[in-house]
Amino acid sequence: MSATEQPRLRTRLALLYATVAVVLGAVPVAVVGLAAWAGRSTHAVGAAAGAETVSNTGPVLVAVLVGLIVVALVAAPIGWALAGRALRPLRELTSAAKGATADRLPEHGEPGRYAEFADLSTALAGLYTRLDVAYAAQRRFVADASHELRTPLTAQRALIQVTLVDPDADATTMRAVYEDLLRIGDQLERLVAALLMLAQGQQGLTASEPVDLAMLTTEVMTARGSAAAGLTIRTDIQSAVVARADPTLLASLIGNLLDNAIRYNLDDGRVDVETRSRGTRAVIAISNTGPMVPEDAVDRILRPFHRLAAPRMQSESSGLGLAIVGAIADSHGADLRVMPNPDGGLTVTVSFAAT
Repeated sequence: MSATEQPRLRTRLALLYATVAVVLGAVPVAVVGLAAWAGRSTHAVGAAAGAETVSNTGPVLVAVLVGLIVVALVAAPIGWALAGRALRPLRELTSAAKGATADRLPEHGEPGRYAEFADLSTALAGLYTRLDVAYAAQRRFVADASHELRTPLTAQRALIQVTLVDPDADATTMRAVYEDLLRIGDQLERLVAALLMLAQGQQGLTASEPVDLAMLTTEVMTARGSAAAGLTIRTDIQSAVVARADPTLLASLIGNLLDNAIRYNLDDGRVDVETRSRGTRAVIAISNTGPMVPEDAVDRILRPFHRLAAPRMQSESSGLGLAIVGAIADSHGADLRVMPNPDGGLTVTVSFAAT
């Protein structure tokens, strides 16, 4: 049923008001009518005793019917006006919602005289605020992603143009340019893969099954063993089974945590990896040594494309690692906690619902 075919609440309220008024008005009218009708007959005024009686049933019924019709005719427009006044805040909220766009969201409207409309107005205002934050984050993300993609593309174009106008370019020069182009292409490929993983993490779970953090962490660490060359890896791996998780997303979360712990570290630094069960939670915690991280920088590094100085492999960082971790943690309903270490580095703890 389309919106134009649906009954209007104002009409129903007006009919309800009129019906209630008629019913309530019928009570005293009926009482008076019954009292008048109780004698079933009347004598004409001044008539002698024993004169002919006249039945009053018909006039009483007519009077009752006319009275109820009058009450209904008066109550209907009054009910219509009262219903319109009561529903005015709802119409204002509807009009504001229809005019909402991504660039212009309504402000907190008049809450109305009734608690129900005030609650609805407050709920909509909260929704508009969240949407405004989400739209702002989306616009910021698109701008940052465009910048990140434009940088290597501009470098590729510059390399090709310089090589084309160089009259002395030979096979050695061309080989060096090709190697640079391949390196930039790899950077673009990693960036696109990270963007896709971030989008996948924000979409939510596509699979759901129990996953043992200990086994998955061990597999991910084995795959990244060579990247940790020169670092000391300390592990405390205990069984911790997540009740409902997407194994692919969870592996990406662990991999990004390890990549960040390795990349943002000292040349002779340390990475601590721990999985454990804590009550009804399955917990993974990864800590590293590294540069000092200010307290006010924690929120910033959780946003896409925000980086701190990375002593190791800085060129390989997409700036999306912790953003991907946050998106995947949110999709699993997990608690993410990022704490700067007193001597430098970070400790990142993710807590999932356990079996």
